[in-house]
This record gives sequence, C-alpha cells and structure tokens, in this order.
Amino acid sequence: MSTIMDNNEEKEILQISWNVPEFEKHNRSNTWYIVAGLTASFLLIFAIFTSNYLFAIIIIATSIITIVHDGNSPDNVNVTLSSDGVAIGSKVFDYDDLKNFSVLFKPNEELKNLYFEFKNPAKQRLSIPLLDNNPLQIRNFLLKYLDEDLDRTNIPLSEGLSKLLKI
Repeated sequence: MSTIMDNNEEKEILQISWNVPEFEKHNRSNTWYIVAGLTASFLLIFAIFTSNYLFAIIIIATSIITIVHDGNSPDNVNVTLSSDGVAIGSKVFDYDDLKNFSVLFKPNEELKNLYFEFKNPAKQRLSIPLLDNNPLQIRNFLLKYLDEDLDRTNIPLSEGLSKLLKI
C-alpha cells in the first residue's frame, strides 16, 4: 500500500495496491471429475438423442475448456485503487463506469472481498479478494469516489454456487 507521509503523520492515501491471483484455483477431487464426466456424458447422449447437435458441440467445448483451464495455474495481477479509477492488471475501470462498491468482511467465514457493480447491467460484477489489506482503509478510500452498497451482506448467489460446484 502507498501513502504520503508528512512529519511521521499520515496525510492522505493516494493509492492502494496489492496483488491477487488472476482466478480462483479450485482443488477438485477425483469424485468431482467422475461426476462432471458422467454429467457431461449424459448431456451429450441427450443432445445426440434429441438431434440437438449445437448443444452437443457446446458440451464438448465446455469439457475441453475445463480440462485445459484446470491445468493452468493463475498468474498474479496487480490491483490498484487510485483517484483515476480501479486498475486490475492492464485494465482500468473509471469510477464513472462503476455504480457502487461493497466490502464484505466476515472473519469467521474467511471472507474478505471487494465488489464493484457496473452502471451497465450487461457487465459482470468485479470480485476482488482483499487478502491481507485493511477493509476499513479500502472502504474509506473508495467512499471519496463511489457510493457504498450497504445492502450486500453476503457473497452473490452466482459466486456461492461457483464455489460450491468448484467451477
């Protein structure tokens, strides 16, 4: 994290930076692969039986992508919060494009995430792990630029299902 110091006194935080994994790597057991393989096989047979060949191609492509992606380990990307916006790796999101943010911090559940919602509903929500960063400091910094979504008290349903299904 970067701060400007004046006479050993904290003056103002100009930016906050940390590194996060590019994506969450799930630890999948052999049972997960067996269930996923059986599900994909069943859906493939169903697609062929109903002459839905496009669905069959989608099932095959999804299976291949899952296997290839599972072999990759996530790279670390830099997250920077500054007066210019939110930078994640080489992508910069201007505060004008963001609707709000929320910080979820639940130590008992090992949950410490930062969420950004876009004004454009077609864009996917940004979920950023805070890791060892102080959630209160990040919240206070972002309040200068964005509204806070105080209604979000749990992880989004889509993220919860992704963690549960390990996808």
